[in-house]
Amino acid sequence: MKTVVLAIVVWCMPAVWVFAQETVKTENPNAPEITFEKGLIHDFGTIEYKGKAEYDFVFTNTGKEPLIITSCSASCGCTTPTCPKDQQIKPGEKGTVKVRYNNTHISGSFTKTVTIISNAKPSSVTITIKGVVAQKPEAAVN
Repeated sequence: MKTVVLAIVVWCMPAVWVFAQETVKTENPNAPEITFEKGLIHDFGTIEYKGKAEYDFVFTNTGKEPLIITSCSASCGCTTPTCPKDQQIKPGEKGTVKVRYNNTHISGSFTKTVTIISNAKPSSVTITIKGVVAQKPEAAVN
């Protein structure tokens, strides 16, 4: 019995070693790169209760190949990103990701993110909006 178990272990070991090998990924030195003009964070400051705010994150493709954004997704439903999805942005060209924040009923500070997926290096970039929503106005007393 011990001989059978030993034979199975010895027979299976090469398979474990083969599957444990890592594949080396080489980076494309000409890959597109997203460079945002004013950084990855925008602070709205204070906005009105039930107010809306929007900001354009302007970027440039600073790589050597065309940039293609495949998706832009927000961290919650109160934030809506609009991006040049599936369009080629040539090296040196600019693009815009518009982010709209729609506050419906909450006051206080907020921080929301938008994740951009593309063929750039790195393939995922997160931009952030933040601010403070003013307190709900008091109802007028007659």
